[in-house]
Amino acid sequence: MKKLTALLLALIMTLALVACGGDSGKKTDDNPPADPPSTEVPNEPEKKDEEPAAPAEPAGPEPITLRIGYMPNYASLWGVLSAIEQGCFEEEGITIELTEFPDGPSEIAAMEGNSIDLAYIGKGAHRLCITGSAVIFAPSSVHTVDKVVCMPDSGIQSVADLKGKTIAFNSGSSSESTFNNALSVAGLTREDVTPMDLSIDNVVPAAVSGSIDAAVCWNPYSGQILQQVEGSYEIEFADGSTNISSWICLPRYAEENHDVLVRFTRALFKGMDWGSQVDNYETVADYCAKRTKTSLESQLMQVGDAHWFNLEDLKTGVADGTIRGYYEGMQNDMVKGENIKPEEAKEDVGEFVLFGVMEEALK
Repeated sequence: MKKLTALLLALIMTLALVACGGDSGKKTDDNPPADPPSTEVPNEPEKKDEEPAAPAEPAGPEPITLRIGYMPNYASLWGVLSAIEQGCFEEEGITIELTEFPDGPSEIAAMEGNSIDLAYIGKGAHRLCITGSAVIFAPSSVHTVDKVVCMPDSGIQSVADLKGKTIAFNSGSSSESTFNNALSVAGLTREDVTPMDLSIDNVVPAAVSGSIDAAVCWNPYSGQILQQVEGSYEIEFADGSTNISSWICLPRYAEENHDVLVRFTRALFKGMDWGSQVDNYETVADYCAKRTKTSLESQLMQVGDAHWFNLEDLKTGVADGTIRGYYEGMQNDMVKGENIKPEEAKEDVGEFVLFGVMEEALK
């Protein structure tokens, strides 16, 4: 009996152990198994089909700064200031720095000293282009009537009356070529007058002091004499000569900077086209007055001094040879007026006038 009871107890304990062992393999919420490592990138956005990249915007022109020489008058400033104020240079990526000079030869000397890059000149300084000191890359204006400023008591009514008079002029500039033309028209030589060669800054004081009978100069100096010397007046004469003004640079600069000249000229021509419109004359004169610190009235007096080239003048004139003809006529005048020697004249004015730059700028 005791053995049977012991066997029953042993059996009951074995069954209890088996039951406990079966429960240990069940999953429970209290002890969840660890999740396997994730292979996904957290918060990765849903991939979409990639769109092709937009084409890059074309790069604008390379920014450059150009140092420009000018003279303090309407003729020198009308085109370049119009181009500046109307944003034409900005379109070409060009920043303009302006420096004032009294005359063309001074500007060429400054270019040789590397203090400016480009400059405007009147007729007289073209002599230095013919002789190789500079080259022309753009025309600015032209006129065929010249003037002499006469003092109130001089008695001068025509260029013939210059005989025996004291005449102020500025050598090497447009003043000298105009002086020579006046004498030629009158049939006179320098021996027939008393020439007084002065720096352009001293011509006006000479007139105000009464030490001369007449002066050959350009605006603003001629205008200053008319304003400051009561009773002074101008006489006009024409000898068939061509008085053209231009934009120039040194020959070596042109060789090394052809594209720069085309960009500058393209912007300049756009400004000239705007500034040559009669409706814009007063605005352009105001630009010039502010730059030169003179009155608007003094600048408006100069508006009639020349024919200001517009785009149509330039396109047709370059194509049909009219512009070339102006420079040929100017060179012939220089020979006749003894401003250059006959052997210095060029058979082809294209040796000192860069018509190719004009053509490219006008495309």
